[in-house]
Amino acid sequence: MKKIIGYLNTWSIAPGETLQAKVSTYGPEKYQADLVRVICGNDNPDHGLYKEEKVVAPFSGEYPGRLQPIDNGSYAIIPGSAELEALESFTVQAWIWPTTPDKGEQAVVSYWQEESAQGFGLIIDDKGALAMRVGDGDGRIAEVSTGRALATRRWYMVSGTYDAITGQLGVCQEPINVDHENHQIASASKQISFGKVTDISAPLMFAAFPAILENGREGSACHFNGKIDRPRLTAGVLKAAERTAIAWDAEPHERNKQIIGAWDFSKDIGTNIVTDASPNGLHGKMLNLPSRGCKGFNWSGMEQDFKAAPQEYGAAHFHDDDLYDAGWETDFTYVIPDDLKSGVYAIRLQADDDEWHLVFFVRPPKGRTTAKLVFLASTVTYMAYSNYHWLMHERFCEVTEALWTTLEKTEVFMQEHCELGLSTYDTHSDGSGVRYASRLRPVLNMSVKTPLWSFNADTHVLDWLENQGIDYDVITDEDLHNEGAALLDNYDAVVTGAHPEYYTTAMWDGLRAYLARKGRLAYLGGNGFIWRCALSDEMPGILELRRPEDGIRYRDEEPGESYLEFTGEYGGLWRRLGMSPQALVGVGTVAVGFDASGYYLRKDDSMDDRASFIFEGIGDGEVIGDFGLVGGGASGGEIDAIDWKAGTPSHTLVVASSEGHSENTILCPDECGFNHSAMNGTQNPNVRADMTFFETPGGGGVFSVGSIAWAGSLSHNNYDNNISRITGNVIRRFLDEKPFIMPN
Repeated sequence: MKKIIGYLNTWSIAPGETLQAKVSTYGPEKYQADLVRVICGNDNPDHGLYKEEKVVAPFSGEYPGRLQPIDNGSYAIIPGSAELEALESFTVQAWIWPTTPDKGEQAVVSYWQEESAQGFGLIIDDKGALAMRVGDGDGRIAEVSTGRALATRRWYMVSGTYDAITGQLGVCQEPINVDHENHQIASASKQISFGKVTDISAPLMFAAFPAILENGREGSACHFNGKIDRPRLTAGVLKAAERTAIAWDAEPHERNKQIIGAWDFSKDIGTNIVTDASPNGLHGKMLNLPSRGCKGFNWSGMEQDFKAAPQEYGAAHFHDDDLYDAGWETDFTYVIPDDLKSGVYAIRLQADDDEWHLVFFVRPPKGRTTAKLVFLASTVTYMAYSNYHWLMHERFCEVTEALWTTLEKTEVFMQEHCELGLSTYDTHSDGSGVRYASRLRPVLNMSVKTPLWSFNADTHVLDWLENQGIDYDVITDEDLHNEGAALLDNYDAVVTGAHPEYYTTAMWDGLRAYLARKGRLAYLGGNGFIWRCALSDEMPGILELRRPEDGIRYRDEEPGESYLEFTGEYGGLWRRLGMSPQALVGVGTVAVGFDASGYYLRKDDSMDDRASFIFEGIGDGEVIGDFGLVGGGASGGEIDAIDWKAGTPSHTLVVASSEGHSENTILCPDECGFNHSAMNGTQNPNVRADMTFFETPGGGGVFSVGSIAWAGSLSHNNYDNNISRITGNVIRRFLDEKPFIMPN
């Protein structure tokens, strides 16, 4: 069992900047912290590759352990105000689209002080029906329920009323009926004698009740799953017709002067700001990133872009398992010294018989380089996979992966601690797809000694560079996103890891501009540069991903919700956006298979003088990469091939292609118009990885291997093998200043 975990304030850091370590222990009263340089994170004892070097650091030492709680679940919060405290009789209402009405008590709108049990809450009760609750602060709580369970994924106008003079407490749920369904309006009321209930110092909350966490920090509870649109709060008890008029009116305060707050979630999409359109300006913020840019109760289907019809995209989708920032307190800090070599490092935490590594990337000092080669760490992809639960939750995962599911201890720990949040491959508890993933929380698969996927697979490349004595700097995707081609221009060559899958527009443009000038890229992976995603300028450390229409999708997107809220761009595959990976690096993903990997055979193009540097020391008929740590070969996992129609440069040399793929290596959905019986590696010649090279006009070049498994073959036979030799030939030629010449 895991006993210690943590996270850092950043994954990429430069000398002079401060790293903040946030740690939680599960049992131990103390822990040890040290700094190590990461060389290879593969700790399989049969491979004998694990390497870390201890580095002297001022923070090294023993610290007291403590449990740090996480307030997960998304909600919106409006600070307390005189307008709220002055309320006596009132009406609270909203449009809601509940996704788990049967899961137990959930708050839709609450103005509640937990200590005194005073205020009100418009809720879904433990029977799945809408209810209205009030408390007077003297120990009395009253509640009235419609008694009729809400339907799942259907829109309702819901309201609660309280008359402080007469004591009438009421609640009503009014469905928008869809074809072939006839959900009934349900309402109820009761008489109580509480008087005013709102003179409290508390925030107004949407989708949660307030709560106090174990460490005394303010948090939330009773989260609502589903969409909320146009929440309203009005002084006085409104009649049914008045409630309906306000619900359908985008700016009801212009016609009804009793409006206290009219919140509009269609405004400020892409931020955490909650805007009150009423003159009172009771603005607030979203916490833990509910999904925005979501179609509302009045979506007509005429527009798919929230920017084109904002009045139809006024909903926010809340989830009880959303998480952005875990909000832990800092245990200690570390100012990166000027003389710390650029590379991959980790704070090693040890408690009792358990340990954890907080990985981070030290880039060179700002505006400088310390090597001619730079390793581009795929941190955006690491975020996309962060705390990946799919293997634990998906019914057909073993058929998909073609292997028995086995869980190591970090995965078991994630099962037991769902508050750590999800990856973009998972589904929320209400069945909707996860669109956001954050690094501001413990990420249990972005570390050494974890399965050989994403980050830990990339350490095979770092290990090989160290073995070959090739100097390198390290930068990250986020650095490229923020600084563009200028960050790369001073390097002779860039090398990727095994799987640079997710790319923002800024990253794509930065890499493309670098290559268009004089850049050289060794793409040592597969399934790269596939999905457009977005990072937030307002909220650092969070990735947004929406998967419309096509591609290998582990969950579907809601119709009408394919535009990224952070940037307003259409999401999905880069190839569907007219910018395929083939146009960038020569190859793009064609097939996936995880049981066994194949090998490469040289093609006629490998005899071209332009490719001679690649195959120095390699025989004409030599089988390339029929060995490796990933499926037993160098071509596997996810594999890429050329496609002239998709934009592979016309002068590209296909110097080798793979063979030996199994029947469980199957064409991707976007590579076939319909399913048929000849889609796998034993029958379809399109199931292959292509090894390619092409020159660029500025004297640069691009070499691609088209396989995630490639990096796992570098260390075979103590690094003396043809995969290592080809990689070394390419990197050393790319570091040679002699320009490549474009063919006529």
